[in-house]
Amino acid sequence: MLFSVFLWPRYAAPMLHTENEAARPITLLLVDDHPVVRKGTRELLEGETDLRVVGEAGSGEEALAQARSLTPDVILMDVSMPGMNGIEATKAIKAEQPSVGVLVLTSYDDDAYVFALLEAGAAGYLLKNASEDDLLGAVRAVAAGESALHPSIARKVLERFSVASTPTPPEDDLSPRELEVLRVAASGRTNKEIARDLDISPRTVQVHLANIFSKLGVGSRTEAVLHGIKRGWIDPRTL
Repeated sequence: MLFSVFLWPRYAAPMLHTENEAARPITLLLVDDHPVVRKGTRELLEGETDLRVVGEAGSGEEALAQARSLTPDVILMDVSMPGMNGIEATKAIKAEQPSVGVLVLTSYDDDAYVFALLEAGAAGYLLKNASEDDLLGAVRAVAAGESALHPSIARKVLERFSVASTPTPPEDDLSPRELEVLRVAASGRTNKEIARDLDISPRTVQVHLANIFSKLGVGSRTEAVLHGIKRGWIDPRTL
């Protein structure tokens, strides 16, 4: 399936967390210029014991300031806001905090917005007509470093990059084993499935993925896979 590279919605335990860290609630920053939307989203998220909203912002400028002071695990980001929009805010935040997960929550599915936000570093893209379960699943997936793209959005992305490209040498960035793990992860397999396919332990998969994220300066599989596709390491037509 063309968009099997992206998980929708899927959740795995956060990578490389200690037992105490794993029990810590996922912290969230809500960014939307409509207070009613923020209120409804907050009420939904705070009904879950593993989620905690630590701040709200009504503009991109406020989001950047709040992200700096609160260092949340996940930011729910709107697109259209006065002043700095969601694209600009995502790019600025990811430049300062590469590991933060940005989940776009918007009414827009225009190609220009989708590609710009993913290029800016968003790990997930969710439409506001999604179900409550989809939103909760996407938040947990992004917090775990996974991808969370609606299938229609994922299809747009892979179709855009499903063209021949001249590969750049991956050896300059990743080891052969790390590249192998990234290519298997791109097919949508879980850590356990990757471990089984490569005959290694799930813990080793977690270590490899953490190293991949660190070397590429990304915070999610969405970013890592897109990085690999754009550099010709992964052929999306084979996924």
